[in-house]
Amino acid sequence: MGEQSLSQPFPHPHPHPLSPSPPASAAATPPATALAVSASASRPKKKPRSSGSNPAPKKPRLVPSVRGRPLSADGEVDAAIRHLRAADPALAPVIDAHDPPSFHCPHPPFHSLVRSVLYQQLAFKAAASVYSRFIALVGGEAGVLPDAVLALSAEQLRQIGVSARKASYLHDLARKYASGILSDDNIVAMDDRSLAAMLTMVNGIGAWSVHMFMIFSLARPDVLPSADLGIRKGVQMLYGLEDVPRPSQMEKLCERWRPYRSVAAWYMWRLIESKAAQTAGAMPVVPPAMPAPSEEFMLQQHQQQHHHQHQQQQQQAAIQMLDPVQMLPGLG
Repeated sequence: MGEQSLSQPFPHPHPHPLSPSPPASAAATPPATALAVSASASRPKKKPRSSGSNPAPKKPRLVPSVRGRPLSADGEVDAAIRHLRAADPALAPVIDAHDPPSFHCPHPPFHSLVRSVLYQQLAFKAAASVYSRFIALVGGEAGVLPDAVLALSAEQLRQIGVSARKASYLHDLARKYASGILSDDNIVAMDDRSLAAMLTMVNGIGAWSVHMFMIFSLARPDVLPSADLGIRKGVQMLYGLEDVPRPSQMEKLCERWRPYRSVAAWYMWRLIESKAAQTAGAMPVVPPAMPAPSEEFMLQQHQQQHHHQHQQQQQQAAIQMLDPVQMLPGLG
């Protein structure tokens, strides 16, 4: 699917600059001439000054970035909502239209990652069925451990509906845990950038899966899945953009949501979901064209009802595809 570009700025009190100009300090200075360099080299070296007079200025201390509190912490979602209301008034109606989100995951990171792999590219019901059979195979949810996954053969996994490719993904994840490259503790402790780099080393886990894992399993507060189509469509709708923004434009468009971009992303999914539901509910019902039913009329009515049901099913499928909580059940 090709990407579309922004053709007009969104109507917002404080538009986001898509191409900020470089700071004045970044302007190039003319290089020194060779003559000046040679002259400088020929000068006698000055003796170092004593430490008692004019000490050299101290180097600025580097302050490491601090990860925000998880959204599962008490009061953190309320703080996020207050910030988003103040930072972006366009979000206020969307916030008012939905109950606050909840970010509580009952499973440890390895379990959540395994489930994410099992649910990839499957319809919700089919994925739930495969996951249920997998849980039975390992002896219950407490049995979702690296050693237990490594003990399962590709054939055993195939018998419960897991493809050979997905089986290789699960084994690669389990091996990285067994070797110590990954662990639940270091996943929780890593900052977002390091965690994304580590998890995408696992076969079958891409950037989108990492973002969903960060939001719904680890409750990280400031994650922006900039390539997610649902969020991009939500931003288009929120700001009245003519085109769906490109992933490369999302950082600047959503800058004001920091440090709670995860919560704002959740509201973008809800915005798209509510608009899709409104569209499905607004479908007109064709009134009878004849006072007395005939076989031809009944056939037409049946075809219209079937078409209407088909449209509703397609709409519901679109909603589920735009909702990562459906794809990762129990993480939200």
